[in-house]
Amino acid sequence: MRKYFRIGEISRLYHIGVDSLRYYEELGLIHPHRGESGYRMYSMEDIWRLNVIRELRELGFPMERIRQYLDCHTVDTTLDLLREEQAMLQQKLEQLQKTQMNVARRMEILRQAQERPLEHIAVEQYEQRRFYSIHEGYSEEHEMDVLIKRLVNMDQEHFYVIGNNQIGTLISRSTAERTGKLQYEAVFLMDEGGSGILPGGTYLTVSYQGPYEQSEIWAQRLLDYARENGWTPVGDILEVLWVDIHTTERVEEHITELQLRVERS
Repeated sequence: MRKYFRIGEISRLYHIGVDSLRYYEELGLIHPHRGESGYRMYSMEDIWRLNVIRELRELGFPMERIRQYLDCHTVDTTLDLLREEQAMLQQKLEQLQKTQMNVARRMEILRQAQERPLEHIAVEQYEQRRFYSIHEGYSEEHEMDVLIKRLVNMDQEHFYVIGNNQIGTLISRSTAERTGKLQYEAVFLMDEGGSGILPGGTYLTVSYQGPYEQSEIWAQRLLDYARENGWTPVGDILEVLWVDIHTTERVEEHITELQLRVERS
C-alpha cells in the first residue's frame, strides 16, 4: 500500500477542497510533509486525522475541540468524545422531531385554509393570544414583506412563513370608520413567547380569496355588521394571512381573514 498521497488525490478522495486541506494544516490538525518536488504529501496518519475531522465537523464540533482530541486521543478521551457525540445527536433528533411536527402543523393549516368558508361573517370566541409585532406603518405590499422578514429574523429557527397562519397586520379601526380607507399600522406574528397580547373575547371574522384590496370592502362590512347587530367594535382590525405570496404566486389562491373584536352594546 502506498504511504503517501498528494493533495489533489486527498481532495478527490474525501471531497474536501484544497483550500480546506491547507486550512487544516494551518491549524495544525494535519501535518503533511513536502516531497522531493515540493508537493504536499499526506501520510496514513494524516488520512486518519481527516477521517476524524470530517466526522466531527459533520456533527458540528468546533475546530478547537477537534484539535484537543487529535492532540490527545486515548480510550478515555474517545469515550468522552463519544458521549459528546451522543448528546449532540440527541439534540439534533429532538430538533428534527420539532421541525417534523411544525411541518405537519403547517400542512394542516393549509388544508384548513382550503376548506375555510369564504365571504361569510361569523362570530368566534378566542382566548388571549400573545404576539410579536413591529409597529411601523406601510402602504405597499413590498413594505409589508420587509417588515414580516424582520419579524421572522427574530428567531429564524423557530419562525416560518410558508404555511403559517399566525402572521398578519393591524389595521386602524378608527381610520376605517372615519374615512372608509385602510391604514396599516403594524405587522404581527402570533407566538406564545411574544411580549404583546391580543385580548380574548368575541370576534367577528370573515375570510376572502384573492387580492388584498378586498380587505377594504370586508372591513367596512364587518363594521356595518357589528353596528346592525348590536355589537360595539373594540381595538383595531386584524388581517390574518392564511395563504399569501410565501405559499403561492397565484394571487387568486391567496386567502385572508379579517378579525374584529366586539362587545355587546
